[in-house]
Amino acid sequence: MFEPVIGLEVHVELKTRTKMFCACPVVDSTRAEPNTAVCEICMGLPGSLPAVNAGAIECAVRVALALGSDVAPVSVFARKNYFYPDLPKGFQISQYESPLATGGALSVPGDGQEKRVRIRRVHLEEDTGKLIHRQGESLVDYNRAGVPLLEVVTEPDLRSVEDAKAFSTELRSLLRTLDVTTGDMEKGAIRFEANVSIRPVGVQDFGVRTEIKNLNSFRAMVRAVTFEIDRQSRLAAAGMPVDQETRGWDEVRGETLPQRDKEDAHDYRYFPEPDLPPLRIDETFVERVRRSQPEIPAERRVRFRQNLGLPPHLAAQLAADPRIADTFEAAVAAAPTVPPEKFALWITGEVFGLLNEAGLTVDQSALSPAALAEIVAMVEGDVISPPTGKSLLQRIFREGGSPSQIVEAEGLAQVGDVQEIDRLIAEVLAAHPEQVDLYRGGKTAVSQWLFGQVMRRAGGRAKPSLVAERLSALLSTDQNRRGG
Repeated sequence: MFEPVIGLEVHVELKTRTKMFCACPVVDSTRAEPNTAVCEICMGLPGSLPAVNAGAIECAVRVALALGSDVAPVSVFARKNYFYPDLPKGFQISQYESPLATGGALSVPGDGQEKRVRIRRVHLEEDTGKLIHRQGESLVDYNRAGVPLLEVVTEPDLRSVEDAKAFSTELRSLLRTLDVTTGDMEKGAIRFEANVSIRPVGVQDFGVRTEIKNLNSFRAMVRAVTFEIDRQSRLAAAGMPVDQETRGWDEVRGETLPQRDKEDAHDYRYFPEPDLPPLRIDETFVERVRRSQPEIPAERRVRFRQNLGLPPHLAAQLAADPRIADTFEAAVAAAPTVPPEKFALWITGEVFGLLNEAGLTVDQSALSPAALAEIVAMVEGDVISPPTGKSLLQRIFREGGSPSQIVEAEGLAQVGDVQEIDRLIAEVLAAHPEQVDLYRGGKTAVSQWLFGQVMRRAGGRAKPSLVAERLSALLSTDQNRRGG
C-alpha cells in the first residue's frame, strides 16, 4: 500500500492596473489584440530598466498576512535563467533565496474538522507571454509578459487528491476575498503546479517526485494528480523506478507526459537582479495593510455557525464566495424576523441554480439583497406560496424590480380568506361527486387529488395549510351529512 505526498505551487495573477516592472496596462489576454500592451521593459530590450509595482507588493503582503506568513523586512528579486520562448529577455525576474514571506498555514475545511496545510513561501515574480500554435507554426503574444504573479508554495502536507482540491478551493476563496485577483481560472488567473510522489504507508522518507506543470482548473488538477499517483503506484508495484522529471498534462488523452528532467535550483543559475535594489518593507506599511484586511473565509464560516446558527456545510458554501456571503448577510439584515438558515437554503438552492444556468456572479444579476429578503420574507410569512416565490425570484433575477409591488399589482398573494377557500372547495366537491363517493367509501387517499384540484382552481395562490384543514373539515361534514 502506498500513500501519496503532494505539494502545490500556486501561481496567481494579481489584479493590478499595470505590470510588475513597467507601466504597461494589464489587459485580458484572451480578448485584447496581440502585442498591444507591451513596451521596451517587458519586451526586454537592451538598456531598459525595471521598476517595482507598489500595488503588487501590497497585494502580496495582504496574502502573506492572511496566511499567517512572516513578511521579510528585506527581500531580493533574482534572475531565473532559462529559456522561455514567450519571455523575450531570456530570463524571469523572480524571488528565491530571499522571498517576500515564509511560513504560515491555511486551514482547509474537512469532514468534521479542518486540516492545516503549511506554507513554505510566498513570493513575487512576472508572468510569461502566451504561445499560440496553429497550422504548423507558433505565434507569440507578449501582452501577458510581465504581469505580476504571486506564487504560494505549500509544504508537502497533502495526502490525497481530495486534500489538494480542498486546499486549492479554499486558497482561491481567500484570494478573491482579499480582492487581489479575479480568480478567473478559465483565463489563467490562477494556475497550479503539483509535486507528486508516493511512499509505502508508514514510511516517513519521501519518494522521488514529479512536477506537473500549468494546471489551470480544479478538474485538470484532480485528473492529473490522480493519474500521476496511479502511474507511480504501478511503477513501484512492478519494482521500477520513478524518474524525477517535469511532466505536462494532456487533457485530451487524460494522462501526464514527460517534458524534461526536473531541474534543481542550481540549474536556473539564480543571482540577484542587478537592476533592482533589495525590496525593503517596513513594519508601518505591514501594519497599515493588516488593519485594512477583510474578514477571511475561515473567520466568516465560524461567525456564520456561531452567531447565525448555520450548519457547517451551509456556512462553508456561503463563505466561499465573498459576493455570496455579502448578499446573504445583507438579506438577513433586511429581514431580521426570518431565520438566517432560510436565506442560506434559498441562496444555495434556488439562487445558485440560477447563477449556474446564466453563467453569472450574483453581483452581475438583477437580484439585490433587498429583493431576495422581500421574497423569502413573503414566503415565510405565508403572503405568497413557495412556488410563487420561486417564480418571482426567477423574474427578479432576470429583470429586477420590487417583489412586493409585483405581488400587489398582479394579485399573486395567497388566498387566506376562509369563506373564499370554502367556496372553492365546495365548487370542487360539487364538480367531482364520484371522488367524494370514493372518499366516503373509505378511500381517504383521494383527498390528495381533491386538494390538488382546489389549489389549481385557486391558481396556486391558496394557503396550502388552510386548504388542507378546510378540505378535511368539509369532507367530514359532507360525509356525516350523507351518512345521515
